[in-house]
Amino acid sequence: MIMLGLLTPPKCTRYVKIFPGSFKQTSRHRRLSKCCQSNEYIRSFIAENTETTGERSLTPEIKLRLFTPNCRFWLERPELWPFDDPYWAIYWPGGQALSRFLLDSPGLCLGKTVLDLGSGCGASAIAAKLCGAAHVVANDIDTVAAVATHMNSELNSLEPPVCVTDNMIGSEPEGFDLILLGDMFYDEALATSLHSWLDRCIKTHSTKVLIGDPGRAQFEGHSIRRLLHQLAQFELPESVREENYGLTCSSVWSYHPEL
Repeated sequence: MIMLGLLTPPKCTRYVKIFPGSFKQTSRHRRLSKCCQSNEYIRSFIAENTETTGERSLTPEIKLRLFTPNCRFWLERPELWPFDDPYWAIYWPGGQALSRFLLDSPGLCLGKTVLDLGSGCGASAIAAKLCGAAHVVANDIDTVAAVATHMNSELNSLEPPVCVTDNMIGSEPEGFDLILLGDMFYDEALATSLHSWLDRCIKTHSTKVLIGDPGRAQFEGHSIRRLLHQLAQFELPESVREENYGLTCSSVWSYHPEL
């Protein structure tokens, strides 16, 4: 059974059809046991069960620890997986487009304070640091993603960003110059809460918001779509297309709410 079947609609394309019920039954146990696992254990587990890759992505200059067919849990029984769903172990196409756009336009981040929301593997946070951002925060509610982001930063000879695992959506807006969102519009309720919170961030601090998405139905069909201006579109590498139901492109959008 394919481990990556765990990755259901939250950021899923290829893997949505094979969600094993056994994982649902053990997810509460995972959440409880994770509290007792040290960062050292998590780092060791990630090192043993991922592969350093990235050269076949849109950003070959960024190295990342990811799941590949060479990794044990690509085919392992999902009930043996000890953590929550491993979204941090995939370099999603929206995040790839966003990271590529930043690297191609380094002035967007230079000297700025940047938030990578739903940071996953941390690629966009890493891209922001490579472009000279003054301060970068990577926010993901999965504590394992925070450890993976630290490890991926080290792979790229960078000081890791500040990693925050509290849910920042809906919190009091902080003074970020730039907020990055890759592959976050996978659920209508989440997209709606994001819409409201991003509006507050922009109105309070004039924050610039960039969104990366390959055009999933939930994104294209949400009312926020009419407030977006496309900045760039990238053709996805063949390997990324194969892993995402044949999606061919991924785009970057600037968010301009009605003020």
